Amino acid sequence: MADEIPQTDEEWREVLTDEEYRILREQATEPKFTGEYLGKDDDGNYCCAGCGAVLFDSETKFDSNSGWPSFYDAEANSVELREDRSHGMVRTEVVCARCEGHLGHVFDDGPEPTGKRFCINSAALDFESE
Repeated sequence: MADEIPQTDEEWREVLTDEEYRILREQATEPKFTGEYLGKDDDGNYCCAGCGAVLFDSETKFDSNSGWPSFYDAEANSVELREDRSHGMVRTEVVCARCEGHLGHVFDDGPEPTGKRFCINSAALDFESE
């Protein structure tokens, strides 16, 4: 995990790729079915591409056919949920609790045991295999 979290826009631009910056700092969304981690089923942890915080365990990943990596649960205290009223909708945004980077959204149509579908941009994630 990164020791220091960038504080300024300039610092974020230095450490993130253009796509990571658009998604994590400007709340963009990668195109459906294009993300690097969509079909990945290796054992490990999905971490924030901005700060390295562990966000999701691969055991909670499932194929939602939504076009983005989906998880039914997040690691304890790793994400924050915020109301998102952009694009004429009301959704629940998922952000990294450590660096506040935009990850995606969460919906109530996931599998048991939580019934949640954390729909997350691949570009907001890094993967650490076990």
